[in-house]
Amino acid sequence: MLITGGSGLLGQYLNISTDDEFEILSIHRTNTGNCKEFNSANLDIRSEDELKKIFEHFRPDIVIHAAAITNPQLKQNQRSKDYFETNVTATKKIAERSQEINAKLIYISTDLVYAGYRGSFLKEDAKLIPATLYAETKLMGEVKVKEATENHLILRTALLYGIGLNHSQCYFDVMLKNLSNGIPVKLFSDQFRTPISLKDGSRIIAELAKTDLKKETFNLGGFERLSRYEMGELLCSIAGYDKTLIEKITMDVIPDFPEVKDVSLNTEKLQSSGFKPRTFEENISEMIKGLKD
Repeated sequence: MLITGGSGLLGQYLNISTDDEFEILSIHRTNTGNCKEFNSANLDIRSEDELKKIFEHFRPDIVIHAAAITNPQLKQNQRSKDYFETNVTATKKIAERSQEINAKLIYISTDLVYAGYRGSFLKEDAKLIPATLYAETKLMGEVKVKEATENHLILRTALLYGIGLNHSQCYFDVMLKNLSNGIPVKLFSDQFRTPISLKDGSRIIAELAKTDLKKETFNLGGFERLSRYEMGELLCSIAGYDKTLIEKITMDVIPDFPEVKDVSLNTEKLQSSGFKPRTFEENISEMIKGLKD
């Protein structure tokens, strides 16, 4: 198994969830993360020569393509071109290389490809209107995958939560750290997702990799439709933190923030194929117990 984005937020969990059952090669670039604990390589996926060498040398049976530029807004010194080179062009090359050796390609996409104003619990055939450059390029990546190979799975992944490993961090890390230390947090009350834990998501991806499923698109999310504010309230209830530390805010208070109201996912297709996530309460309870231990 070849894993791109192996030092990322999800990638580091994928390294852990797949290493026992697969011979993995985890690719990283800027940061090493936990890749140093596994068979890994430093590689720029935008380099066609480097990709060619790694595919010819390692010849993977399965490729999990998790590498991407994921921030919704351009950061300082970032260009639109960077998104296209990483999220679209490199994805096309990886899909073509996978096709050449008949490797199964699992492409990690996002729930943000959906229109955020068409209702709740969206199915895989719902309207696709990405509101950010990130989501637009991830959807373009889906197209490149479908054009290049039939031996693929596309996973439209919901908001990921959990404790980031090493350098990686998500909003949930900040919320957990602040609430556990009695520091106030501001959380959106007007955006709804079906969040899935990093541990749960990586486990399901590892299980999907062992199947013969192909040419399919799945929503990969949790059971509950939640705002970040509701997630904070539930975290406080489960862990015993002070709910009054949470300030309810709306997306319009952040300048130029792309307002995606509701991309909660219907995951019946995934569940009917035998893959069920755990509940938010189950995951948080396990997480809190682990921190206490």
